Amino acid sequence: MARSKIKQLSFLSVFLLGVDGIVGSGIFLMPSRVYAKVGDLSAGLMLLAGISVLMIALCFANLASKIPGDGGAWLYTYTAFGRFAGFEIGIFTWLLGIITMATEISAFVTSLRSVFPSLNQHSHYLVVALGILTALTILNLLGPNLMDWVDNISTVAKIGVLVAFVVIGLFFLHPANLANFSSGGSIGSSLFSRINAGFGMVFYMFTGFSFLPIAASKMNHPEKTLPKALISVLLTSAVLYMIVQLTAIGVSGSGLANDNVPIAASFYRIAGSIGYDLALAGMLISILGVALSVSFSTPTIASSLASEHQLLPRMLGRQNKRGVPIVSLLLSCGLCALMLFSGNYLFLASAIVFTSFVQYVPTILAAIKLRNHSKLPQGFRLRGGNLIPIIALLVTLYLILSFSLELIVAGVLVFLLSAVWYFYDDRDRQANELRRDIAEGDKAF
Repeated sequence: MARSKIKQLSFLSVFLLGVDGIVGSGIFLMPSRVYAKVGDLSAGLMLLAGISVLMIALCFANLASKIPGDGGAWLYTYTAFGRFAGFEIGIFTWLLGIITMATEISAFVTSLRSVFPSLNQHSHYLVVALGILTALTILNLLGPNLMDWVDNISTVAKIGVLVAFVVIGLFFLHPANLANFSSGGSIGSSLFSRINAGFGMVFYMFTGFSFLPIAASKMNHPEKTLPKALISVLLTSAVLYMIVQLTAIGVSGSGLANDNVPIAASFYRIAGSIGYDLALAGMLISILGVALSVSFSTPTIASSLASEHQLLPRMLGRQNKRGVPIVSLLLSCGLCALMLFSGNYLFLASAIVFTSFVQYVPTILAAIKLRNHSKLPQGFRLRGGNLIPIIALLVTLYLILSFSLELIVAGVLVFLLSAVWYFYDDRDRQANELRRDIAEGDKAF
């Protein structure tokens, strides 16, 4: 009876939620970077990446239909491989949110550089970026009441700009521009090495899918709705990305490789300053909307790890009168500020892909291990046995080729520091539990 009163998300709502979560700053800033690597092949690479990510997403869908509760990758890992593994993936899930927040802020300032060249100076970049982060922190302290309003405006802005760009751009395509299959890359670099680097960039544009399984408990018949939604969302996003990329190439040609804000620059070639301003405004609203949304959800991850599963210190779950996890918020924003000092959008985007990679591997392995678990519901079954998880694992491992040594070293360092934190905190927690048991025993006598 109580369940019937809870408003459940329909398929359309889940679909729109998924598209909104995936389509972010990447489609506005990455087309030129990917084109510089592989030329016209970049459009096909976007479709290929979308299909590849779908294999991973189906593993998430399978586990979401078996394991109730919020948490996503770290919860699935916790269930399959125990407390320590769940803790490590929880840390990386929290870190992913922080990096995403920093990346979106960096994308916002990077986009403004075309209007305010002074932002190319690192000090000016930092002032604006940290100012935006401060504003997001203040908005968080006011509570989540404005989130629906912000999400709606952000979705309308980005989808509206992209649709307008494609529809109008079709009348300004130059067929001769669609014949550059080997652009960019350093001298001596092979097409294979450029595709590896380009695949990592394109993969970043799809990483937002992983939040959808977390909303499974709010869906109508999630075991049926979620798999269909994931397939529809990823294929729609992949086709949209491919069409936008082809339109940008057809309009701008080889000049696309040098555009800092490629969609806005291509729109300028179509409609002059009006087109540029329209695309830039839509892009900035979209990016800021995603940044605000992530800034709300990221502290909740740490708070959940602390209060619901005691995987982090209890103080991180402390909330203010508005229900905002104040300690987690301030710590998350502080770490985000440190990441903004890099001033490098592409580095932060690659860090997102690496952190996602760390989540994907144990999630895929959990899908294999829990496939026929007797104590879990059957849920949404993956056809072909373990074929889809194996393909997903191979795709994920392929991403290693796009990671720099610095990223891998940083990831290992985070893992080791987290392990030290875990075992120290676990020892302290066990000591407290022992003291509590002794005290209760004394009272009994």
